[in-house]
Amino acid sequence: MVASQIYIMILIAVLIVLALVAFVMRMNKKVKPLTPLTSVAFIFIFMGIIFNDSNRWLTYSLFGVGIILAILDIIMRKK
Repeated sequence: MVASQIYIMILIAVLIVLALVAFVMRMNKKVKPLTPLTSVAFIFIFMGIIFNDSNRWLTYSLFGVGIILAILDIIMRKK
């Protein structure tokens, strides 16, 4: 496997774990609308998908920022 494929597989695995955590949290409580931080995280991840062909460092940076924001939002909502 090429290194870029491994990074993409890791990102997909992290996104699946985040989706499962969000799903479990959603089952335990009433459905809440997306927070602004979650919306920004989705925008960064979506922009990473859009800019996939232009620059690798830009794509992975956007994915990384989106994942970090999503994790921060989960931590902040947990408290």
